Amino acid sequence: MTILCVRFQLPPTHEAALPELLGMLEGFTPVIEALPPDGALVDLRGAERYFGRDAVELAALIRVRALAWYGVDCAIGAGSGPMFARMALRGTRPGETRVVPEEPRALAEFLDEQPVAALPGVGAATARTLCEYGLDTVGKVAAAPLSTLQRLSGARGGRELHEKAQGIDRGRVVPNAVSRSLAAERPFSRDELDPNRHRRALLSAAEELGARLRALEKVCRTLTLTVRYADRSTTTRSRTLPEPTAHSSALTDAAYRMYEALGLQRARVRAIALRAEGLDPAEQASHQLTFDELDEKARRIEEVADRARAKFGPRAVIPGTLALV
Repeated sequence: MTILCVRFQLPPTHEAALPELLGMLEGFTPVIEALPPDGALVDLRGAERYFGRDAVELAALIRVRALAWYGVDCAIGAGSGPMFARMALRGTRPGETRVVPEEPRALAEFLDEQPVAALPGVGAATARTLCEYGLDTVGKVAAAPLSTLQRLSGARGGRELHEKAQGIDRGRVVPNAVSRSLAAERPFSRDELDPNRHRRALLSAAEELGARLRALEKVCRTLTLTVRYADRSTTTRSRTLPEPTAHSSALTDAAYRMYEALGLQRARVRAIALRAEGLDPAEQASHQLTFDELDEKARRIEEVADRARAKFGPRAVIPGTLALV
């Protein structure tokens, strides 16, 4: 087992701690792929030799450090590849490390009993289609002809599904710039059902991210929305922006669109978080000029508001909607 999939148990008010936790993981290996909002894939092939410990022992050490240094517990899945590590994490409780066996027969037995939705990359729609044809477990998918899977999921999708069900893991851990992100969380004092309060939280978080980006002279290319519900489950959506930006209005518009696309109906929301990812220097970003006078006016007002906040504090200038009690 050389790959770990770690999921930190981050409360809503500590979502911004993920970069620090990932920095802790870098003490073991530089090959880390962030899985926002609360996880990471860790490749320990070099670390096992360096520390003289196997992946399970290193997983225990990671959990101890996360608890001791940050007060955060974690659940860990371990396997010979990223797919197996992700599958091992499924259903694992905080404080546990679950291992997918490498021995071929034991690995086949593990895969056979898994629901098809446990395969990484199999979404709800694909799983529903496969189940309609009786392919509700990984074992049944592995036994199905490739041609059948390709008819149901397309040529490429069917081939990938067939390989995964056969235990062929072609994935790898791709290090990404986890530190090049900013997060803003808005927890509610009680589980919130009012969509208007959800939108106010989104507006507040987007305004904060925009101000912080401009203060750092950065722009972001991707915005990620995380909604945490009363049962501690989460929904995460990401959107690549039309152009890199630190403009609060553009960030707010993207956040609203992702929220509306969720189609929440009387959802009991415990917290909402926005994460700006793919940060680049503002001087290297381009901005499409327009003849929209309102947009240009908004940007000029934003510059004045930033100067006022720098002098009198972050709440010196805020949108009128956020000033309402």
